[in-house]
Amino acid sequence: MSSSRTFEDKQPQRRASSGFEFLKGVGQVTGGTLLSITMLASSIVAGGLVGLAISFRNLPDVRQLRNFFPSETTYIYDVKGKLLTSIHGEANREVVPLDRISPNLKRAVLASEDSHFYDHHGINPTGVGRAIVVNAVAGGVKEGGSTVTMQLVKNLFLSQKRAFTRKLAEAVLAIRLEQILTKDQILEMYLNQVYWGHNNYGVQTAARSYFNKSSEYLSLGESAMMAGLIQAPEEFSPFVSMKLAKQKQKEVLGRMLELNWINQSEYDDALKQEIKLGRIKSFQGSALPYITNTVAQELAKKFGRETLLKGGMRVQTTVDANFQSMAEETVVKWHKSLLGQGLSKNQIALVAIDPRTHFIKALVGGVDPKISEFNRATQSQRQPGSSFKPFVYYTAFATGKYGPDSTVVDSPVSYQDGNGRYFPRNYDGGFSGPMPIRTALAQSRNIPVIKIGKAVGMNRVIDTCRTLGIMSPMEPVTSLPLGAIGVTPLEMASAYATFANYGWQSPPTVIARVTDSSGNVLLDNTPKPQLVLDPWASAAIIDVMRTVVTNGTGKGAAIARPSAGKTGTTSSEKDIWYVGTVPQLTTAVWVGRDDNRQLASRATGGGMVAPIWKDFMEKALKNVPVENFKPPSQFSRPKSQ
Repeated sequence: MSSSRTFEDKQPQRRASSGFEFLKGVGQVTGGTLLSITMLASSIVAGGLVGLAISFRNLPDVRQLRNFFPSETTYIYDVKGKLLTSIHGEANREVVPLDRISPNLKRAVLASEDSHFYDHHGINPTGVGRAIVVNAVAGGVKEGGSTVTMQLVKNLFLSQKRAFTRKLAEAVLAIRLEQILTKDQILEMYLNQVYWGHNNYGVQTAARSYFNKSSEYLSLGESAMMAGLIQAPEEFSPFVSMKLAKQKQKEVLGRMLELNWINQSEYDDALKQEIKLGRIKSFQGSALPYITNTVAQELAKKFGRETLLKGGMRVQTTVDANFQSMAEETVVKWHKSLLGQGLSKNQIALVAIDPRTHFIKALVGGVDPKISEFNRATQSQRQPGSSFKPFVYYTAFATGKYGPDSTVVDSPVSYQDGNGRYFPRNYDGGFSGPMPIRTALAQSRNIPVIKIGKAVGMNRVIDTCRTLGIMSPMEPVTSLPLGAIGVTPLEMASAYATFANYGWQSPPTVIARVTDSSGNVLLDNTPKPQLVLDPWASAAIIDVMRTVVTNGTGKGAAIARPSAGKTGTTSSEKDIWYVGTVPQLTTAVWVGRDDNRQLASRATGGGMVAPIWKDFMEKALKNVPVENFKPPSQFSRPKSQ
């Protein structure tokens, strides 16, 4: 399906009058005179339109409709096919072919709107002539005389203004349209185009809204009620007045009986049928707004906002709705717990990624999307603190000069920094002397990581971050290894997931697959991993981060299976983190305040965030087999560079 759109949907109002104002002063007309005038008017209309068709040279080209795709609603589903939300512009529409529309509805609409549809060539001269006289006698608009074809071209091409010239334009365009499309094509387009009330365009969304079923399965009673809506949808809506809706239903069924399209028994049964209403769905919010808003942003970036709103895409996400709900409930629970621990106004973000595919499995952007839809998981760049250190040590391992047991000295040091000197400090203010890199990371010592960063070169560290998908501005300053940059929880989860997959990476995504409404694939995010990091160095940093959990600052994250991770605490306790992984799932959890003020004195990632991670992972991995990481010895160590 093409994503371009040529025409705007226009909300239909009551059927317009014929517009022939010159007969208003006819006065009282007898039955015989009425018949005569009707026949005369019909002849004038039929004969005059041939000439008019030649003179109306400035009308739109109806041949465009051969390639016309009406705007359609985009639907977003979870990984198992559960509908999460729908996205649309002005028109909430799902297009269906004519053979998937109930014959009851097709007959009811034609009986109500254009019973001679399959006999005329775009206009019904007798109907137009009758409308002229009826409106003249009534002194106002009583009958329109529009065929289904005329209504279609009016909705697609013309303004709603009731004017003589517009009515003639309708007729001309209708004649032209019938020359290029079959009757069934016109009827299908009409039924998918027409406005049915409550922001439902087309039969499918209307049937789902009014009766909670596909248009394919509408009964005679339901079909007659829907057909009765076309002239004034909101006025005759059963959601507004069941009494008026039943009145219109009876009129439509009466017309079908008069035409012998149904028999008396069918008429009686349809009137007696109990109408079970659905609910108005067009303006419902998303069940999982953090997920669906992220999907919408990805789609708009890939296809453009116009296609997102009108393209009728079917989007399968990577997220299981129940799993996401569990993640959201975990965040809410711990938000309350942290409030009790003195962390006022705290916000929490959580991102879980499958490292084997880089598919996002859960994404929670805050405590309550109803209060704030700002997505801290994808949009908030916060300092990662010590959770940045693995990027420095990985870079050192990738040179081949360093390994987990290489010695680094934790001792006082100073560096020229701008116009002065920089004296880095450890969190506890002390120094521990020589130690293996494994211990330096497990205890989250600051001075060793700065020394290693300076030794391998800060620009190399920045290159590692860029490879891992961290795009924030970075300068090769001495304090870089301490995480003095802005990152999102999504970037951190994705980076650690690449370590957990031994250097293999796919772009992180919440979208698995996108098709158009006909099933044609528009986007297939089947993982195509690329090896972007050194496998040995990746396995080595995972191995070191396992020590963080068993003997370091991450003990609060220990679960009953092998895991690796790193705590993060920034200066002044403004941001606290825990990012950790098992072979099948990588999760980043961040806690902070939107105003970027201190959370609480001595608030740490190990003390306050690691338990959140542990709680989430224990629930997330409940039925997942225990799996071990591959040791570095399974990979070739890079040659020293």
